[in-house]
Amino acid sequence: MEIKTEVMNRCVLVSLSGRVDNFHAPDLETALLDLIRSGKKNLAINMKDVDLISSGGLRALVTAEIKARRAVPGGKLVLSELPALIQESLELVGFHHLFQIFDSDVEAVGSF
Repeated sequence: MEIKTEVMNRCVLVSLSGRVDNFHAPDLETALLDLIRSGKKNLAINMKDVDLISSGGLRALVTAEIKARRAVPGGKLVLSELPALIQESLELVGFHHLFQIFDSDVEAVGSF
């Protein structure tokens, strides 16, 4: 898994690639929580290059969403450019209701 961040005016765009499996999920969670702790309350997560997301990866996203909302008033985490398999995974476990999901980074970043 690879994590790239780009600081924008109203949010941080986080681009993920590869497998967000149980081995890599703690790294993702740490990276997202570090951003939130540093005051970056709005995160847009691009997942177009994610091949797989495990339960640990889903947990990392949910944990970051909860921390963003609680730690920093008005914070949130949104998702963009989800491959069909990742979208299906979110729907299967009912997590698609927890996140705003956008078709493009422009829409995701513009939502803040």
